[in-house]
Amino acid sequence: MSPQPERLAVIHCGQLVTLAGPRRPRARDELKQLSIINDGAMLVSGGGVEWVGASSEVTDERLAGREIVDAGGRVALPGFVDAHTHPVFAGTRVDEYELRATGATYEQIAAAGGGIRSTVRKTRAASEEQLLDVARRYSQWFLRCGTTTIEAKSGYGLTLEDELKLLRVIRCLGSAGPLRYVATFLGAHEVPDEYRGKPRAYVDLIIREMIPRIAEQNLAEYCDVFCEPGVFDLPTSREILGAARGAGLGIRVHADQLSRSGAAEMAAQVGAVTADHLEQTDTAGIAALAKGNVQPVLLPASVYTLGSKRFAPARAMIEAGLGVVLATDFNPGSSPSPSIPLILSLASTQLQMSPAEAITATTINAAYSLRRGATIGSLEPGKRADFVIHDCRDFREIAYFAGIESPWRVYIDGKLAFDRARPTNCLDGGNPLAH
Repeated sequence: MSPQPERLAVIHCGQLVTLAGPRRPRARDELKQLSIINDGAMLVSGGGVEWVGASSEVTDERLAGREIVDAGGRVALPGFVDAHTHPVFAGTRVDEYELRATGATYEQIAAAGGGIRSTVRKTRAASEEQLLDVARRYSQWFLRCGTTTIEAKSGYGLTLEDELKLLRVIRCLGSAGPLRYVATFLGAHEVPDEYRGKPRAYVDLIIREMIPRIAEQNLAEYCDVFCEPGVFDLPTSREILGAARGAGLGIRVHADQLSRSGAAEMAAQVGAVTADHLEQTDTAGIAALAKGNVQPVLLPASVYTLGSKRFAPARAMIEAGLGVVLATDFNPGSSPSPSIPLILSLASTQLQMSPAEAITATTINAAYSLRRGATIGSLEPGKRADFVIHDCRDFREIAYFAGIESPWRVYIDGKLAFDRARPTNCLDGGNPLAH
């Protein structure tokens, strides 16, 4: 009888980076503690991690009936958890990318009808099937970069039916696999064209129609708001998030991205799980997040893509004891990259985070920010076998060799989801997702 694929023995990992440790987000010096096993091994059964230890401890008895995966001295890590993405949209904004290269600002482009509203128009015009097809392509991109779980926001529909459409696409993506999806409703992403000059009417639509219907259909786990003067100010954001909490949704906040508005403090006051962006946050905002036990989700690729120099104050947040998270902010405008390896590089060069701190921020801390730290984010017995074998000998090389796709193989629930030698979706009969 041939061994089942989910019964694995992964051996000879030059570094098995387990992230074993406290069952909570890691803070301060804990961010540097990766619990690495040199020449490590891992046994997988039923989609979960059964045992981890040294390869020398793997006996013939333990190997019996298992598929053997010889890592050949490569690095094995938990799958990256990308805790902030916008992966369902139509079209691109490459024209705006070119405009910014010639000096236009993000705010100027948005004021001229571009930005989020540009993508909204294209996304509304696309069918559910078309959006699903495009999003499957991006799903493959995430896998190629070593990501196994993403938080996926809506926000490019901005009507009841179009927001439902985007969330149904996200649900379908998660059901079909292999990538894990965590859905977030972001109807408060922008005021759409038809409500310019009457934003209150759009807020009422979000509160009275969108949130109740989304909660009724169980299409999202979280609600997010782009809290920014001129979009959704503090009182309005608080009102929307209060309605979402009343409907049973968790809270996330786009906070202090473009201005120091007090959104970080508001996030803490309303019991948000995360406050995201935070490029403009100061010591008072950091103190509020720490007091409110809110995890910061930092998005350096959006700062980089927009040509800004003001990155979030990661070191101050770490010193304050916050469970820092890093994510891509994958979206068509300000961060068209699904690459956590790129984020690791930016974290070290721009946020002054060590490679170890960045790994923690994109695995176990990110998992806790999605309330999944008990099941993913580290390689410990009892957790899901979401792991990546990277084609390098030292985990620091993933950030060091910037722009390289380091994953050799990606496993989700112990099943091969991506193999560089066969760069297609391995759980979909070998058919490419990208057309």
